[in-house]
Amino acid sequence: MADYYELLGVARDVDAEGLKRAYRRQARQYHPDVNRDPGAEDKFKEIGRAYEVLSDPQLRARYDQFGEAGLGGGGMPDMGDMGGFADLFETFFSGFGGVGGGGGGGPRRRGPRRGDDLQLGLTISFSEAIAGIEKEVQVRHLETCSNCSGSGAKSGSGPSDCGTCGGAGQVRRATRTPFGSFTQVALCPTCEGSGQVIADPCGSCGGQGLQQVTKKLTIKIPAGVDSGTRVAVSGQGNAGQRGGPAGDLLVFLTVKAHPHLQRDGMTIHSEVPLSYLQAILGDTIEVETVDGHEPLVIPPGTQPGAVLTLKEKGVPSLPRPGKPVVRGNHLFTIKVQLPTKLNGEERELLEQLAGHHSRRSQKPPHKSGLFGGLFGKG
Repeated sequence: MADYYELLGVARDVDAEGLKRAYRRQARQYHPDVNRDPGAEDKFKEIGRAYEVLSDPQLRARYDQFGEAGLGGGGMPDMGDMGGFADLFETFFSGFGGVGGGGGGGPRRRGPRRGDDLQLGLTISFSEAIAGIEKEVQVRHLETCSNCSGSGAKSGSGPSDCGTCGGAGQVRRATRTPFGSFTQVALCPTCEGSGQVIADPCGSCGGQGLQQVTKKLTIKIPAGVDSGTRVAVSGQGNAGQRGGPAGDLLVFLTVKAHPHLQRDGMTIHSEVPLSYLQAILGDTIEVETVDGHEPLVIPPGTQPGAVLTLKEKGVPSLPRPGKPVVRGNHLFTIKVQLPTKLNGEERELLEQLAGHHSRRSQKPPHKSGLFGGLFGKG
């Protein structure tokens, strides 16, 4: 989905009238009864959805802050039923069409409504992602007003049926056009589709039944997560309306890179520098793992580029119902470091070793000054 402002061809600070003019212009161009080009109908639906969001101050504020994900994926109209010139002209000339918080062709639900999901980005370290951790975060969300218990009405009063729509949540308006007279069913502009109005609103929440609250939460992050992993915290999004359940808090994780360790799925890779003597003679060394320092056995004659394995020292699998947690391995790539300078004693010892090695070999690996001379002396 493209940016809603770009879809309508308007600046981000456009006012309501400018937004309406841009929508009408785009709708005329892409309405499927006017434009038969492939993709015109889909474009028309996208334009309608963009206008529905940006024409509602609350939805627009959420969209400006979080993008389309901030709309919670619910309560948005399907513009696919706006077919025919009748609907098009109603949209253009009616005082109600397409305007109102979350509208469409019918009234809002008057019963409980689930609250919106919220999103939070959280950065953790490499070791925290492997081992799992609990993090304390601050979240600003909507909670049920404690003064009115979510009713929106001042204590001792309550909502009443809307006098404009008689509690139906919708109104009908007849519109005359060059193509005839049409009747449009739209959201009631007084109650915005709820069917009820609050004559004496709660002073704490302004009649909304919800309050903005900042609270601290402890987020439990399981072992084995990676960048892009989403952790859902049930019931910690915005509170629902009219007694509906709260939405969820969706935590999107970013994992910092480690200076020495690299992750590939459930496997961890790192490099181990060895002296040429350690590679030849073998050794037991300490290596860095996500569990701390562990012993790694270097077999005699280990070749440069060899890969040694510590089993079950990698990344654990994410917990899944009915499946055991398994753990990957840590692979170590051997990097043999050769000396760039030798003192006289070291060179003499190495020449003796080279001579001993040459006498044991039936054939030199290749013709060279050192080994060739040694073989010639033999």
